Amino acid sequence: MELTTVITSLLTLLAGIGVFLIACQMMSSNLEAASSEKLKKLFSKASGSKLLGVGIGALGTAAIQSSGATTVMTIGFVNAGIISLTQAATIIYGANIGTTVTAQIVALGMFGGNSVSTSVIFSAFAGLGAFLSLFAKRSTYKTLGGILAGFGLLFVGLELMSGSMESFAALDGVKTILAGISNPLLLVLLGAIFTAIIQSSSVMTSIALAMVVTGLIGIDQGIYLTLGSNIGSCVVAVIAGVTSGTNAKRTALIHLLFNCAGVVLFLLAAWGLGWWDISYGSIFNHLFPSAPQVQLAMFHTFFNTVTVAIMLPLTGALVALVKRMLPDKPVPASTEFTLRYVDDNMLRTPPVAVSQVKREILRMASIAVLNMDRSLDMAVHLDFTEKSAFEKDERQLNFINRELVGFVARLSGRNGLGEKDLAYLSGTYRNIRDLERIGDYAENIVEYATVLADTSQQFSDDAKYEISQLKSLLHELYKNAITAYSDEDFAALERANAVEEEIDDYTRRMEEGHISRMEKGICTPSVGAQYLELSSNAERIADHMINMAKSIRSLNISR
Repeated sequence: MELTTVITSLLTLLAGIGVFLIACQMMSSNLEAASSEKLKKLFSKASGSKLLGVGIGALGTAAIQSSGATTVMTIGFVNAGIISLTQAATIIYGANIGTTVTAQIVALGMFGGNSVSTSVIFSAFAGLGAFLSLFAKRSTYKTLGGILAGFGLLFVGLELMSGSMESFAALDGVKTILAGISNPLLLVLLGAIFTAIIQSSSVMTSIALAMVVTGLIGIDQGIYLTLGSNIGSCVVAVIAGVTSGTNAKRTALIHLLFNCAGVVLFLLAAWGLGWWDISYGSIFNHLFPSAPQVQLAMFHTFFNTVTVAIMLPLTGALVALVKRMLPDKPVPASTEFTLRYVDDNMLRTPPVAVSQVKREILRMASIAVLNMDRSLDMAVHLDFTEKSAFEKDERQLNFINRELVGFVARLSGRNGLGEKDLAYLSGTYRNIRDLERIGDYAENIVEYATVLADTSQQFSDDAKYEISQLKSLLHELYKNAITAYSDEDFAALERANAVEEEIDDYTRRMEEGHISRMEKGICTPSVGAQYLELSSNAERIADHMINMAKSIRSLNISR
């Protein structure tokens, strides 16, 4: 009989863990979609003070209900060079505080007694959310339904886990075994191992809460399991850091050292309190009598908050330590080109990754227009001192084109993206292609300049003047097109359209003027051919610039 009960309880526990993990994922992805714009603005301020970094980490994690996602995204930011190690450390500190919100929610759901329990009431949100997701027409309501369904399933999973614990609590053998595990170090180790396996400290904390409430373990045992979960939660960051650059590895190490330092400090404090027969359990039992779930949830918050308060002034020393432990290494030639603003770790937080894609595209645009300038200057002055830099940036454009398209494809398949973000991503493929083509046309112009130099020919003074005027018009178009694209500025789009039409008219006049000069014998046919090709390529560059600006029309979506 006991064997059947044990097997049933284990299967119920496994089912509860599965539902709980799915619920966390549902809440996380839908909360990200609902707060995508605010989330982007929040993390764009990550370069501020240490306290601001803690606040960003705490609010961001509380918003998306995933400290792992926040930490991995932070690793991505560091790897891309967007934030410093110090800023990353403070965000990770805040994430540790933000993740305690889940435990507080779970503790709230464990009240009830003889009346209808809050857990049952909250579980009903799963049905309400499911109906809303299935039958709502607007994406906003569907997202809200996903949040409610995830919230409700959180407590469905909790009920399953609690039920399995009650079955275990009825078995004297199980209670005897668990009662014998009282060594704090062993409990911390068990908590760390289990959290590392399931990669969710929220699940480990929730199981500990259920075990404490059902009387399967004491409050002190639950506290040490929770301490261990903080160490085990670092496995997600460590995995992300191992596959990234040196600074990403340092960030993962900061996370591990920070959590380990907090656990060690609290273990030492527990040892000291033991001399006076005082334990954490007795302290929190006195503060929150007859509510073991609140006792454990409040300890979890207290532990992370105190650890942050202790470690915040020591951030500089912690960063210096990890730099010594993981010194800089020479960059291999194979990594000459990199994506500066995006990293696969950011896929854990899709809305923020979308904003980083835009930054990478704007960087690509600046490289493309720089090469355009170089090509026109070479054509006018036949000075090729910038040619090696031009060729390197052309390879850089090709690299970004290839890698960024792959990243966008991976990002587009992620959950947690709003309708506007999806519309933006669908247009990025053409945006990236437009910029790569600008580089190709600039490359063509350099070839025309090379032909002139090899045949000891050059454009006439009139032709050179026209090219310089064309260059000015292209810059005016670029300025307005980029403003339209980056700020979704429709007034800038109208100005860009006007400049593009002016360029079309100007290139036609260039061709007519050049034909007239050839008829007068001022220019030779061979030079004329290079000039007409240059004019045609410049006009196509303008077409690709205006394409970027026009892409914002697809983003005019009612949210």
